[in-house]
Amino acid sequence: MSETKKTAAAAYSADSIQVLEGLEAVRKRPAMYIGDIGMKGLHHLVYEVVDNSIDEALAGHCDTIHVTILPNNSIKVQDNGRGIPVDMHTKEKRSALEVVMTVLHAGGKFDKDSYKVSGGLHGVGVSCVNALSSDLKVEVFRQGKSYMQEYKEGKPQYPVKETGTTDVRGTTVTFSPDLTIFQVSEYNFDTLSARLRELSFLNKGIKLTLTDERRTNDDGTFVNETFYSNKGLVEFVRFLDGTRNPLIEEVIYMEGEKQGIPVEIAMIYNDSYGENLHSYVNNINTHEGGTHLAGFRSGLTRTLKKYADSSGATSKLKFEIAGDDFREGLTCVISVKVQEPQFEGQTKTKLGNNEVAGAVNMAVAEMLENYLEEHPRDARTIVDKVILAATARHAAKKAREMVQRKGSLNGMGLPGKLADCQEKDPALSELFLVEGDSAGGTAKQGRNREFQAILPLRGKILNVEKAMVHKIYENEEIRNMYTALGVNIGTEEDSKALDISKLRYHKVIIMCDADVDGSHIQTLIMTFYFRYMKELLEGGHVYIATPPLYMVKKGKEGVYCWTELERDTVIERMKAGGKETGVHVQRYKGLGEMNPEQLWETTMDPSRRTLRQITIENGAEADRIFSMLMGDDVPPRREFIEKNAVYAKLDV
Repeated sequence: MSETKKTAAAAYSADSIQVLEGLEAVRKRPAMYIGDIGMKGLHHLVYEVVDNSIDEALAGHCDTIHVTILPNNSIKVQDNGRGIPVDMHTKEKRSALEVVMTVLHAGGKFDKDSYKVSGGLHGVGVSCVNALSSDLKVEVFRQGKSYMQEYKEGKPQYPVKETGTTDVRGTTVTFSPDLTIFQVSEYNFDTLSARLRELSFLNKGIKLTLTDERRTNDDGTFVNETFYSNKGLVEFVRFLDGTRNPLIEEVIYMEGEKQGIPVEIAMIYNDSYGENLHSYVNNINTHEGGTHLAGFRSGLTRTLKKYADSSGATSKLKFEIAGDDFREGLTCVISVKVQEPQFEGQTKTKLGNNEVAGAVNMAVAEMLENYLEEHPRDARTIVDKVILAATARHAAKKAREMVQRKGSLNGMGLPGKLADCQEKDPALSELFLVEGDSAGGTAKQGRNREFQAILPLRGKILNVEKAMVHKIYENEEIRNMYTALGVNIGTEEDSKALDISKLRYHKVIIMCDADVDGSHIQTLIMTFYFRYMKELLEGGHVYIATPPLYMVKKGKEGVYCWTELERDTVIERMKAGGKETGVHVQRYKGLGEMNPEQLWETTMDPSRRTLRQITIENGAEADRIFSMLMGDDVPPRREFIEKNAVYAKLDV
């Protein structure tokens, strides 16, 4: 161990733990601290504990983190860091371990001598996890000894106790989420896997493993994955762009410190028409952007424009190249480490530190100038792509202006197919996007016209993943969605940005048939929203309707079923104690097979329906999946469908 690390390790003691405030409100208002009490909040508990281990890694004291989903859906997180201090805390008069585990905003990350930077969005940390767990056990292996303390609902069951000697070091936290608080209880392996993979790319050299003790492989071993990255963001960009065709061979990369801020950037150009920028601050995905993203865009535009102009490539253009043109077909990951990040925006994931913009701007300019000079052939390829994008944007501008004109005439330009609602308050209004005119007709008859609007979509909408921007704005079904919603497109910084201040409906509900074609149409619509209406997803405005799959009848009794298990259970109940004949099962292959009353009571009635809200849990993973599902590369798509298909049985 180096002398510097020895000093840091020695300095990390009970007095490094600074207490800011108590824990009282966490159990009363859990959503304030972890976002919600559904799937997102449940998984956030794991992220908070893992963040502590990542902080140890960032400080240079940890290189291995194990996450295990136990058979009862509890979680164990184990690292090989220094171990949380256990000596007496001077101010609190109790073990520093107990302080960290039971006091909100208590931890080494608030002491700059212990951690230069740290992850975790709000710093609520492991004490918040403790408060929201029915049971939690923490084991510390530190300086040759092992210690333990257990808690129930955040309350210590006994003082920290020494349990023996050890030749390992680190911290192990095992917890069970309190099911009287959370609406869901089951951890999703793929969700945790995506986050750990992301963390491995963002923190190269750290080994993260995920083991699921609820499931076994064919050889009897537990299902598990290991994540480790040597090259960090370079490998991250390659992973994200795995199903796209690269225009240049090398990933453009830089890592360094600018104006005291560590900056790491990796980017590559592909032949798509989209822009995929993913930004992180201290491992937090800042999907609302912020000053680091603004600095990147500014540096990229200025440097590439200077190169394009000096090479003479733009001399014959009759219009200006805009910032968007330089980012078309770009996949980029930006990661900065900031000592005291200031977050703002709707979900507190927009960086507000002004000093970061200049640092990133400087880093991008330096990185690109060197790359363009050393790779003249790639430089020309990039400039040609930019000029092509500018030409297409010029064509798209007219199409977009047409959309704007049609959507801004106080309702006079609304699509002819739209059956609008009477309610004028957007917060009380719903828009159903319905697959096909037939189902649209049924929905129009079955709806509550006071607050429910219906927009039928003809067939499969355009696959925006493979279409040029002007083709998207010229597409009738997409134009109808823009004008029905009443949103405005484009800002000076980003011509595809959406202004939703005049959004006419705060619930947009995608309602498709419960079959393979319906799933495809649903995916096409969600791809469009993810690429061009992400603001609606981030605002929590987009939902998927869940029509039933079956109607099971016996005599006058009819029961709707949404799954095969429900269907089989109802059939068994109806058969019990009677003859097996007389039970009939109807499979709904399309919404049009239901009459208006049935569609209302199963799928549209707010008091009985089930809606699935579409949120972006992991922007980078969503980007990769949409690219894979809607792109040209068939093998990974087939593999994904085989693994995740719901409609595995053929409807005959």
